[in-house]
Amino acid sequence: MQNTLILGIGNTLLSDEGLGIHLLEMLRRDAPDVPGVRYLDGGTLSFTLAPEIEDCDNLIVLDAAQLNAAPGTMELFIGEAMDRFIGQGRRSVHEVGLVDLLNIARLQDCLPANRALLGIQPAEFGWGEAPSDTIAAVLPAAAARVLDLLYMWRMPTKL
Repeated sequence: MQNTLILGIGNTLLSDEGLGIHLLEMLRRDAPDVPGVRYLDGGTLSFTLAPEIEDCDNLIVLDAAQLNAAPGTMELFIGEAMDRFIGQGRRSVHEVGLVDLLNIARLQDCLPANRALLGIQPAEFGWGEAPSDTIAAVLPAAAARVLDLLYMWRMPTKL
């Protein structure tokens, strides 16, 4: 069975900047026993996450993203679409970018075969240990999209 890493990133002290972690915790609570899935709080990213990414077959990253859209808008970037999105310049406030971690995996020839980024446009970045009401309202739909993606990746291709 392939192993899937669901990686939530963000700073939970800065309201919506922590939405990746809040979404991760929702998934961990509501879908704790999905076979082959491991949930990891990646905080604000560091190079220590590189081996975690290299060791998985499937990677789903959950994060606040600058989508130039209304707050609460979510977008799922899969495979090369994810690579293009994160490669378009600084889309994160984290010191180590997701693009850096994926490039390390690529250089090691360990880039996950399936990879996706679920990005949500934040509403607020002020101090606060909970997401804004706007973001809290979309987290259940975001969790459902993640679970749908897991299901899609596990279904055999039919010709």
